[in-house]
Amino acid sequence: MAKIDLRKLPCPEPVLRVKDLLDATAEGVLTVVVDNGAAMENVSRFARSQGFTVEARAVGEDFEITIAKGFDCRLPEPAQEAATAQKRAFLFLSDTIGENRELGAILTKAFFSALPRATVLPARIIFLNSSVKLASEGSEVLEDLAVLQKDGVEILSCGTCLDFFGLKEKLKAGRITNMYDTVETLTSGFSVTTIS
Repeated sequence: MAKIDLRKLPCPEPVLRVKDLLDATAEGVLTVVVDNGAAMENVSRFARSQGFTVEARAVGEDFEITIAKGFDCRLPEPAQEAATAQKRAFLFLSDTIGENRELGAILTKAFFSALPRATVLPARIIFLNSSVKLASEGSEVLEDLAVLQKDGVEILSCGTCLDFFGLKEKLKAGRITNMYDTVETLTSGFSVTTIS
């Protein structure tokens, strides 16, 4: 493969760039340069989780990660059947993740940037309360939601919540749902992760 410089990129960009490169290549050796220990750990952990051979070392103030794909170095793929046997749903309760709104907006954008590249996608994403803003006009994650929809993820926004925020006519991703449908998702065999 090649050597790629991923210094000065915010999380999770180094991991996403490495994933894209590895996905596009049948086999080879990729050397990744990052400028902090967290990026080194994240990229290394991701590559190992995919079964690739990984070596990381400090080079001055930076870090180099060497990833070998192919050459019989890849471990057997984990069985996906068990991972996908139970449908997953994400329930969002806010338009930002966590208590600090400034940090939460950054985390939310990073989450939706990374989600389309996840190994196992959720079957549904349900937006309640202020999280309906994420699927509405002006949202910074609309492009990511469009990719998720294209990959078969249902995007559902609470109609009552859209009405409350005056956004019913500004919904840009997915469709309007109601509390009964939400309760059905929560009680009908989905593995639900709540994010607030």
